[in-house]
Amino acid sequence: MQISQRLDLYIAEREGISRSAAQKLIECGAVTVNGGDKPKNYRLREGDEVECDLPEPVALDTEPENIPLDIVYEDASMLIVNKPKGMVVHPAPGHSGGTLVNALLYHCGASLSGINGVIRPGIVHRIDRDTSGLLCVAKTNEAHESLARQIASHTLERQYRAIVLGNIKDERGTVTAPVGRHPVDRKKMAVVADGRGAVTHYSVVERYDSTSGVFTQLALRLETGRTHQIRVHMAHIGHPVLGDTIYGRGTKWELAHAELLCGQCLHAKTLELFHPVTGERMRFDSPLPGYFMDTINLLNGNKNGSTVTFQFSE
Repeated sequence: MQISQRLDLYIAEREGISRSAAQKLIECGAVTVNGGDKPKNYRLREGDEVECDLPEPVALDTEPENIPLDIVYEDASMLIVNKPKGMVVHPAPGHSGGTLVNALLYHCGASLSGINGVIRPGIVHRIDRDTSGLLCVAKTNEAHESLARQIASHTLERQYRAIVLGNIKDERGTVTAPVGRHPVDRKKMAVVADGRGAVTHYSVVERYDSTSGVFTQLALRLETGRTHQIRVHMAHIGHPVLGDTIYGRGTKWELAHAELLCGQCLHAKTLELFHPVTGERMRFDSPLPGYFMDTINLLNGNKNGSTVTFQFSE
C-alpha cells in the first residue's frame, strides 16, 4: 500500500479494474477502511486495513424490449423519461428484464452513451424501483459527461414530492446528516458518522389530519444525491416516507393500503439542468401520478382533490 494514495486508485490497481469501477464499488459500500466506509478520494494512511468485497461476475443478457416509455423530452443528445412506480432502472440479479434500460435499448438502439457499460447504457443517475418520476438519459458520451458534472456541481436540480408520517411543524427546513452503508444491514443505508455528506431541503405543501392519522406532503430538493437519501433523512427526523417498507414503520394505515402505495409515496417531480450541447437552462415537470393523487384523496376523506401548484422556496 502506498501511503497517501487515493482509495479509488489503490482499489483499481489492487483488483485490476478501472478507476471508475473501483469508485462504483466504494460508492455501493463494497469497500471498507478499518471496518467503515470512506469516500473515493480518501488518502490512505499507515496502518489502514482495506477490505474489498468484489462481487461475483453475473452474466446478464440485456436485450431490447418493446416497453412503452413516457418520454417528456428527447433530442440527439439526451432524453427525459417519466419512470413509473415499480420499474427497475437497470438490470440486476432478479431483474434481468422489464427494466428501463431494456426499454431504452429498444427505443434508442445503439444511440446511448457507453460510459456506464453495457448494463447501464445512458444512465446518468437513477431513482429507486418504487419511486416514480423524472430522470435524464444520455445518448452520447459527451452529454453523459456534461450531465454528470452538473450533478457533481449541484447545478442539475432535482425536486421531489413525498407524503410522510406525522406533522412537520416547521414550514420549511433542511436535513444535514451524513449517509452511508448501514453498520449491520449492508443492504440498507443509514445516517452514520463516517458517511458521505448529504443535504435535503424541504417545504410543507399540505397537511392531513384525519381519523387515520396525521400526514404531511412535502416538496424536497436534493443538494446531494446519496443512495436512498430522502428516505433515510425523513426516517432520521422521525417522519418516514409513507409506504416505505425499508425505513418506515409499517403502520396500520400503510398495511391496509399497501396495494395502492406499492412502496414509498415518493415522486421525482422536476428536473432543471443545462442542456449538454447548447447550454440552455431547461426545466421539466411531471404531474403527480395516479397513486399519489389517490393517496391524497384518501387522506382528505375521499374528497375530490385539486392539483396544487407549488414552487419550491427556502
